[in-house]
Amino acid sequence: MNAINDNSSDRVSDQVSASAVVPQDAGPLALYEARVAEGLLRPDPDQERVARRLDRLWTELKTYRPPVVVPEPVRKKSFLASVVNRLPAMLHREEEMAPPPRGVYIVGRVGRGKTMLMDLFFSCAPLAKKQRIHFLSFMQEVHQRLRQLKLENPGMSDPIPPLAKTIAADATLLCFDEFQINDIADAMILGRLFQALFRERVIIVATSNTVPGDLFQNRPGADAFKPFIAIIHSNLDTETLDSETDYRRGREQDDTTWVVPADETARHRLDKVVMRYGEGHKPQEVTLEFSGRTLPVDHAQGPVARFDFTSLCSRPLGPGDFLAVAKRFPVVVIDDIPALGPDDANVARRFITLIDALYDNGNLLFVSADATPDQLFPAGEGADAFARTASRLVEMSSESWLARAHAPGGCLSRP
Repeated sequence: MNAINDNSSDRVSDQVSASAVVPQDAGPLALYEARVAEGLLRPDPDQERVARRLDRLWTELKTYRPPVVVPEPVRKKSFLASVVNRLPAMLHREEEMAPPPRGVYIVGRVGRGKTMLMDLFFSCAPLAKKQRIHFLSFMQEVHQRLRQLKLENPGMSDPIPPLAKTIAADATLLCFDEFQINDIADAMILGRLFQALFRERVIIVATSNTVPGDLFQNRPGADAFKPFIAIIHSNLDTETLDSETDYRRGREQDDTTWVVPADETARHRLDKVVMRYGEGHKPQEVTLEFSGRTLPVDHAQGPVARFDFTSLCSRPLGPGDFLAVAKRFPVVVIDDIPALGPDDANVARRFITLIDALYDNGNLLFVSADATPDQLFPAGEGADAFARTASRLVEMSSESWLARAHAPGGCLSRP
């Protein structure tokens, strides 16, 4: 197995080997060049170009002095208290006159190293308040916070501005992985939320497989989403990363993770997977509780959850459900994934969301299917977007993915 060159990896804890000579305050370009020099990455002109753009933002952030953001009190307070709460913003009025550095929107095909570069930038970003989060998880947090604000303040007419101030108080820099809009509820919130975040001078860096102008297009409500696209263009520079190589491909594959076809032999092989990872635990039914919802898991065994494909993707489950599964069960086993046709676009969309949740959490995935990942959904609405999922499934089927799960800090070593 070729251990060199995981140019698409989103793990940067081993970003430079001990022998590399890199200044302690090195920026993303220096870190990238050190990895190339050490043979950990292949030289890639497209990646180097994007690393240079991120390095410019890193340099700008070194002298950036963001305003102090104080979350607005939700309930009415005395006049004196309101003045005190506004003092930090008043004191920084002159600094607010200067525009903040422009963020970066990195777009390109799957497996080109977008996440790897963003994580290099995040690891050295010279800001005390910063957050790196998968966009799927971010939107779930947004919905939860909005619900909580409305519950605690029934008379509140608009919870977006106080939510934006709370987010800005926690993070001057937000790094989003896999920026995508698939849900009308997300689309309706994002425009006003991002406008409020930019007003608070939050810097955003994002990775995506979709150019800003194509986000949420050709769907009901797309016209109402266009002002958000304009906001993105006004505050972020779009950098295209489209190398010839999909770096998730070409790894040594483990033949137990994706079993074709989904027949009785495959079922027995998955039985052994459950026995191996669930050893020492009794089979049981588990009910997950989250955000006021419940999700029954009929077949659980310690760190393992087993589902048939229909129970996960043919029901109206959403990102919150899949995130709850990913966080509770390090090992997920799925039986009988069918080949999907043009009429299965909604099912395919749910499967994409499920794999996003498992991938970002580092879960182990074992399945039986009627087709390989590349042939699972070859045609239909969203088939192009499914190519990213197929690439991720190939990576999740590799020996290196399994090894990482067992390593310290991997999903199987977490409490």
